Amino acid sequence: MKVKDMAFKEGQEFKVRVRPNDDSSSFALNIGHDPENIAMHFNPRFDQNTIICNSKSGGEWGQEERDMNFPFVRGEECKFYINFNMDQFYIKLPDGSMMNFPNRLGDVKYKFFDVTGDARIVGMKIK
Repeated sequence: MKVKDMAFKEGQEFKVRVRPNDDSSSFALNIGHDPENIAMHFNPRFDQNTIICNSKSGGEWGQEERDMNFPFVRGEECKFYINFNMDQFYIKLPDGSMMNFPNRLGDVKYKFFDVTGDARIVGMKIK
């Protein structure tokens, strides 16, 4: 699923509801300007029980950051929340814990969003 021109701005909250497939190995949520400029690549990997975050600028991936807290379950719908400022993304995970990822592109508005991998979007809302 890809969304263009969605206008996710600093200070807003992005609520995402996802249902990973029963046999999911991973899924990814990307937020940025376009497929070559991604401010936050959020990638829960069931085969590693790890969340990997990264960014892409000019088509080049940055350095991965890993979070070993893994509150996702195959086949179970979950929701998480994202907000950001020019310095950081703040992600509230399904278990209520928080993780941060630097806003390496440093912008205060993004218009591109996509989800790839072994999950389907149940709902999303920006407020």
